Amino acid sequence: MAARPDSDRRPEAGAHVADRLEDEIVLGLRFPRERLVEDDLMERFTAKRHVVRSALKDLENRGLVERKPNVGAFVRAFTAKEVRDIYAVRELLEVHCARHIALPVPPERLEELTGHQRRHDAAIEAGDLRGVVRANTDFHRALFALSNNDALVAAIVRHAQMTHAIRSVTATSPEFLARSREEHWTMIRALEEGHSDLLAETCRAHLLPSRDAYLRRVPEPPA
Repeated sequence: MAARPDSDRRPEAGAHVADRLEDEIVLGLRFPRERLVEDDLMERFTAKRHVVRSALKDLENRGLVERKPNVGAFVRAFTAKEVRDIYAVRELLEVHCARHIALPVPPERLEELTGHQRRHDAAIEAGDLRGVVRANTDFHRALFALSNNDALVAAIVRHAQMTHAIRSVTATSPEFLARSREEHWTMIRALEEGHSDLLAETCRAHLLPSRDAYLRRVPEPPA
């Protein structure tokens, strides 16, 4: 009997497929409302149907995919109101978190954050977009973890994941990557200088480009 593929032997196979698809969504390789066909994904990832279904359920839980009975799974799309509502919640969470980071930050934790940003810089320079996304995620998790509030950080991560399809509009844009990079270093400088207001306001401004770029593409409902 032929050996089963590694992707089926590993207990984390479904999560691995979900992570790969999440990368593709945030990089704009999967579009809002695009159908995710189980048979295509089984072939793509050399995975059994139950693994693919587990991955799609995981993505639904992350807020990235919608599943419709007797129709299938689709990359989640958002109305203009949904975008504004989600980003309003993100702003409340992230600005609040930034203001509750105790200053000064321990040097070893600041160095960890700076290390993630150096990786982010290097990935941008190399044109490694997957590396950019991962370093960006690591940077923000390390930043908000400085609040020492695990429940708040979990809520921030959850709402950030929900906006991956929204962020895909700007995720590969050199202009927006340059702005993101500059704002990250401003956040680090604010931490170094003990400037809580600068940190909070930079976190607030950091949310706007992806939100506004997506809204420009979404038709407003009639008044």
